[in-house]
Amino acid sequence: MRVPLSWLREYVDLPATETGRDVQAKLISAGLEVETVEHLGADLKGPLVVGQVLTIEELEGFKKPIRFCTVDVGRANGTGEPQEIVCGARNFSVGDKVVVVLPGATLPGGFSISARKTYGKVSHGMICSSDELGMGDDGTHGIIVLPPETEVGKDAVELLELVDEVLDIAVTANRGDCLSIRGVARETAIAYGLPLRDPALLDVPGPNAFGHPVKVSDPAGCDRFTARTVTGLSPEARSPIWLQRRLQKVGMRPISLAVDVTNYVMMELGQPLHAYDRHQVQGTIGVRRAQEGEKIVTLDGVERKLHAEDLVITDDRGPIGLAGVMGGADTEIADHDPAEEGVAATTDVIIEAAHFDQVSVARTARRHKLSSEASRRFERGVDPQAASAAAQRTVDLLVLLAGGTAEAGVTEVIAPSAPHTITLAADHPDKVAGVTYGRETVVRRLQEVGCDVYGQDELIVTVPSWRPDLTDPNDLAEEVIRLEGYENLPSTLPRPPAGRGLTGRQRLHRRIGRALAGAGYVEALNYPFVSEQVFDQLGLEADDPARRVVKLVNPLSDEEPALRTSLLPGLLAALRRNDGRGLHDLALFETGLVFQPRDAARVAANLPVDRRPGPDDIAALNAALPDQPRHVAVVLAGAREQAGWWGKGRPADWADAVEAARTVAREAGVELGIRKGQYGPWHPGRCAELTVTVDGDERVVGHAGELHPRVLKTLGLPARACAMELDLDVLERVGDTVPQAPSISTFPVATQDVALVVDAYVPASDVEAALREGAGELLESIRLFDVYENAEQLGEGRKSLAYALRFRADDRTLTVDEASAAREAAVALATDRTGAVLRG
Repeated sequence: MRVPLSWLREYVDLPATETGRDVQAKLISAGLEVETVEHLGADLKGPLVVGQVLTIEELEGFKKPIRFCTVDVGRANGTGEPQEIVCGARNFSVGDKVVVVLPGATLPGGFSISARKTYGKVSHGMICSSDELGMGDDGTHGIIVLPPETEVGKDAVELLELVDEVLDIAVTANRGDCLSIRGVARETAIAYGLPLRDPALLDVPGPNAFGHPVKVSDPAGCDRFTARTVTGLSPEARSPIWLQRRLQKVGMRPISLAVDVTNYVMMELGQPLHAYDRHQVQGTIGVRRAQEGEKIVTLDGVERKLHAEDLVITDDRGPIGLAGVMGGADTEIADHDPAEEGVAATTDVIIEAAHFDQVSVARTARRHKLSSEASRRFERGVDPQAASAAAQRTVDLLVLLAGGTAEAGVTEVIAPSAPHTITLAADHPDKVAGVTYGRETVVRRLQEVGCDVYGQDELIVTVPSWRPDLTDPNDLAEEVIRLEGYENLPSTLPRPPAGRGLTGRQRLHRRIGRALAGAGYVEALNYPFVSEQVFDQLGLEADDPARRVVKLVNPLSDEEPALRTSLLPGLLAALRRNDGRGLHDLALFETGLVFQPRDAARVAANLPVDRRPGPDDIAALNAALPDQPRHVAVVLAGAREQAGWWGKGRPADWADAVEAARTVAREAGVELGIRKGQYGPWHPGRCAELTVTVDGDERVVGHAGELHPRVLKTLGLPARACAMELDLDVLERVGDTVPQAPSISTFPVATQDVALVVDAYVPASDVEAALREGAGELLESIRLFDVYENAEQLGEGRKSLAYALRFRADDRTLTVDEASAAREAAVALATDRTGAVLRG
């Protein structure tokens, strides 16, 4: 809502020194979000005057029409002589009054005006359009032509009200009253503690039997309908400059006098109105629900097929308007246009000021994708008591500005209703805010809002008609708190009981995140929504459990209607997006929930809103939810170690993905089994299956390795990209998260190296497991430090695995014989289990 400060001052006597910024601060303190304050004409500098066109000479020989004009500007140019100006516009004639900017002036945007030669003539200034003066759209797309009675030489800055401040307020959905100058003026008066001159306080004649007949068939959809008639409007009457400028400042385009007046009153009082051409309305005006399949052509020229829930305005022919949204073309106000023959200008109008149901208007506007200034206000709540005053204000302006005559007939159809009352404990705002306001402050603030308040300890509050958002005691408490100032509420930090903090699960997830970040990975958080086609792209089997997904009833995107069962789709999409933007060396990770449907599908019950859900309610809700284990995943591409003076660097490979899994397992205190595997998107020859022991049984908890080339091509990923994914919940269940201090021995370590030749298909992990078991308790650690393949030396299909074994005893220094015996026992068991042969 755009609110000109000059218009606001008509209803509130603000101090002359108050600027738009000052008002902005006050309104923000009162709870209104004033986004910006626009300073109109801040960089405008005169002379800018009214001139009269004396002569027009058409210049020939140019690509576009050019006119050389002489303009009388009075004594504004210091000589009284006609001003010579070159202009390309064609919407003015000799004798017209125009706006002239003289040399030495500066237009909005810092455009300086000086005499200059153009098109073979010297132009001493400019004849201005509304765009050049920063006035906004006036509908002409040309030069401003002023009324004939405008005085030549008059200061146009003052005449056109070019200098002003406009507050741009983001009105929330519950404050429909602030979509009007009246509503903002009321808030301003409260904020400054000043009286309000309410523009809706008008003398309105009572209803009688002489008004235009109206029949409301749906009182629930329309509980108030006021109709007034004005006749004898002058076809030549135009909206005065002050009215046009106010409409432009609030963001509306002047159209014609009758339409401008209804728009002006809507912006002033917040009550949408509509004007019908009386001669085009046939019979009684009605309000009813549309019949399925009925059609109407609205003012925007679009034929619309109506729905049975649409509330429509009708006459004897059928629908003539969508109630609260937009009028119909059949009864449109016709403006006077000498160029159009056979089109009679509207001289008699019927003014409609009605109150329509919020929900009905909102649904109609969305159903027809037709949002209007009227529908915006009805959706948020309009003061039903303002309809009569708005109709009277419109009638008064039409009589004043168009020379019309107000007919004596007044039609009002009103559905009986009682004012809304709320019982409020006088200390309820104190309890909500934690501040002692006292009864007097509560009563005073509620009365400032417009409430009628009675009672002592228990207050009976009658809500004003313009505040339909006040429905319960908490709403009234909020009004007291915001007017007393949110900034005055004390800031009290919560004090949690000692000993409480993060859960063990949260601490584990944070440790894993820090460990992966320390290893060079960057966290990437992705949306949990996927398409079912992604499982085909990942190469999952038709019966893979990961293909069973939970589908959303109302997804954000129809292309991604399911919840993820793996973290890889989101991470791989992030990898592709970053690689496409030139970041080729990538290492990303994510920890997050995946969603697995349960075997027995259940429908979640709606939780109560009038009380706190009980344990049974929450248990039933949880039983209907899918299983949601937490996973961790990484993806890598490009260089893992950068090249430089220190070396050649190396690309990321499957071993890095496996090492990421080991990093996670170490943080969880889990012994991770690693063996050759084959699953979904991974390359069958470069995929590791990750296992843990759960209750004595080995369980697969994830995979790591290089992605399949077919998957990389399908998803548009860089070559040799790698990935890993683990089930964190299983690791947490079997892991020992108690920190273990490293064992530091005072005895020296005995190191023995061993190189074993095995068949190429034998996993190194199997050889390592045999060595570890055979070496016994003296083995401190084992590390594979070399893999060698050479058919000439080792034989076809054979490889050499070299391990470093570290032996240490807790109570003595090991002898060479003890270390050698342990080494030989380890080699013997590896030979027995894997067929390994000691190399050399």
